[in-house]
Order: sequence, then structure tokens, then C-alpha cells
Amino acid sequence: MELDDAYANVPHIPGGAQYPARWTVAAAAFRERLTAERRAEIGLRYGESPRQVFDLFHPKGTARGLCLFVHGGYWLRFDRSYWSHLAAGPLARGWSVAMPSYDLCPEVRIADITRQIATAITAAAARTEGPIALAGHSAGGHLVARMAVPGTLPGDVAARLTHVMPISPVSDLRPLMQTTMNAQFGLDLSAAKAESPVLMRPLPVPVTIWVGAEERPVFLDQARWLAEAWGARHEVAQGRHHFDVIEPLADPESRLITQLLG
Repeated sequence: MELDDAYANVPHIPGGAQYPARWTVAAAAFRERLTAERRAEIGLRYGESPRQVFDLFHPKGTARGLCLFVHGGYWLRFDRSYWSHLAAGPLARGWSVAMPSYDLCPEVRIADITRQIATAITAAAARTEGPIALAGHSAGGHLVARMAVPGTLPGDVAARLTHVMPISPVSDLRPLMQTTMNAQFGLDLSAAKAESPVLMRPLPVPVTIWVGAEERPVFLDQARWLAEAWGARHEVAQGRHHFDVIEPLADPESRLITQLLG
């Protein structure tokens, strides 16, 4: 359809098709090491379906708070097992890290996934203390942005939020109606508006919109639209594309981690 290529990342990133395999290898090695150190709780259940589980990684010593990362994949693919290694940055800063999986379209709608992520965050929050920082990439950026909207999270959990960072988010779902993916999303105009953070007002919580300078123009637009609508900080990471823009999460000294966790 009209916007299929505009929202396609793999064909426009050198070696784009190889990234998922690289992620799985790095993530599996990370989980193995943290499990051996007894700092990993794998497959904690937060809902009824098999995919409604999260992994929880613990720092050495008492945790300063909880950082939760929500993966992307256009609400159609991937799960928590691809991204475990990205927990390295927050862990080194003394934060616990939770990474949930969630059900995928077309078995569920995007609004259902939003509710699942709210439940996952609530479950992870119940197992930890202190502040909560949220980061999410692409479709996951949409999902953490939705968590920053009043009424999405329970009040006591929302009160613990100290930073929300949508990374390369899809903030306006209306353009997706002009992609073939919508056969799986099942969006009509009403549903697209109801799940578009760009049309909502956020909680009074610090928000940073992060995006790679080398991303597809529509993702630069989506990030800018949300930053402008919310009056949020807008960071454009030079030299980064849609797949490597999340790599600084693994580096405790990166500007991204410093911004997210302080």
C-alpha cells in the first residue's frame, strides 16, 4: 500500500536482516551469565496467555529502582528473549531491569497490548521498590508513551514514574492504516486515534523522545510529532539508524542511559 516502504526498515539498513540473529546470540549469553550469578528471574507470569511473562534482572546489591524496557516489532513479532543484553546499562547503574513479552497482532489488537503492558509494569513494580523508568523501542516506544497517559497505569504505579523514554516511537497510528500491516492490526480511524499518544496529554512526568538521525523520514516525523505535542525533550542521536539506536542501553556511561536514569 501507499506507505509500506516508508515504514519498512530492513531494506534501508545495511545488513538489516542480520540484526535479529545477532540480538538473540547476545541476549542468550547475557541471560546465561546472569542466571549463573543468580541475578535473573526468567519467565515471571503477569497474565494468562503464554506470552504474558517478563524477565527480571537484578543488580549487585540493593536496587536503586526499576527500569522496564518494552520491545518493538510493529506489535507483530519478537519477544523479550531478543533484548536481554540491553539490560547491562541500567544494571551497572544499580537498577533492576524488567523485560516483558506480550501477545501479538492479529491475535489481539494494539489496545489489548497496551493493557497487557500496563499489567506487566504493575506486576514488576510489585516485586521492586523505588522509582520506575520506562523505555521502549519503535512499537515499544508507542507502548511506553501510552503508559505516560493518565489512567493507563494504576495511580500508585504511575506515581513512581521518574522518566519515560519512547525510542523511535510510533506516536500517531493513523498513517499505519495506509500500510498492508493494517490487515493484521485491524485499525479503523477511531481505533487509531484511541491509541495515538500524539493526540493525548501526558502525566507530569519527564519524557524524552529519542530517535536516530539516520532513521527513515517517517520515524523522524513520528518522534518530532510526539515531542512537539507533549513539549518533551527531543534527542536525535547522530549516526544511529532504527536498529542500532537502542545499543546505548547496554552502556552505563551512554548519554541515553544518563538521560533515562539520571
